[in-house]
Amino acid sequence: MKLLIRWVITAIALFVAQRLVPGIEVVAGPLKDWQALAAMAAVLGLVNALIRPFLSLITCPIQLATLGLFTLVLNAIMLWLSSRLSIALFEVGLSFDRQLTVLWGSIVVSLVSLVLSAVLVDAKKR
Repeated sequence: MKLLIRWVITAIALFVAQRLVPGIEVVAGPLKDWQALAAMAAVLGLVNALIRPFLSLITCPIQLATLGLFTLVLNAIMLWLSSRLSIALFEVGLSFDRQLTVLWGSIVVSLVSLVLSAVLVDAKKR
């Protein structure tokens, strides 16, 4: 159940990022926009679970040198990579017009996910 809630939170965060950040478009292919965002959220979850720990380990010295600010770049890389994989595998995902758009999109996704997780997931612990 917790995995399903996190998946929905990620899909909502992707929707908010697509609405707030100019330059992010949904590539829906044969699906509706919300279905494309749900598929993209699943791919983003898999990329974060499988690839992110390895990249975090490799970039640990850079993260320490920048006092953690490189994590923003790492989040953008994960969002871009999951979008490319999602489009390649399922023909759905997000397209970005510039690299800076990916960075702003990843910041919005992180903030929305943080807030929704604090409200929804932590509320169940109480």
